[in-house]
Amino acid sequence: MLSRIIDKLEKFIDWSGRTVSWLTLALVLDTFLVVVLRYVFDSGSIAMQESITYIHATVFLVGMAYTLQLDGHVRVDIFYTHFSARGKAWVDLFGACCFLLPFMLFISWISWEYIAASWSVHEGSREAGGLPGVFLLKSMILVMTTLLTLQALVQIYHAIQTIRQPEANTLPEDKK
Repeated sequence: MLSRIIDKLEKFIDWSGRTVSWLTLALVLDTFLVVVLRYVFDSGSIAMQESITYIHATVFLVGMAYTLQLDGHVRVDIFYTHFSARGKAWVDLFGACCFLLPFMLFISWISWEYIAASWSVHEGSREAGGLPGVFLLKSMILVMTTLLTLQALVQIYHAIQTIRQPEANTLPEDKK
């Protein structure tokens, strides 16, 4: 049963990452339109300029868990690459339990009032003609912490499964 829940979490994070990745196309098109409007037609749109920030933030905040799932984050792995699968699992378990989960809890805790205040007034852009949904953009912080927490739980599960497996004999055949 736990295995099925973990599988569903992995699929959800995969889906969210793949879905939000399509926003990069919108980001490129929006940026292109802003540049063309500004330099070809000597015109502009505050809302279009702000939408670049909204899309950019959404791609990064939602895509973090997907990137972690694919092991795509930068890591200083001077030693990690030389570890066995079990050694890597211990490092991943330690990192998720001692760093990732507490940090996501901290980010959620310190951002809660910031986001709640934004929602209480349905905060919009300070610029005339800007986008009205700043409160939605700020909410992406909690989406990020939720997705990264779920991915941390998936990593913890996989690390424990790897640690519990019997160590494979790594000696070459002629040394046995």
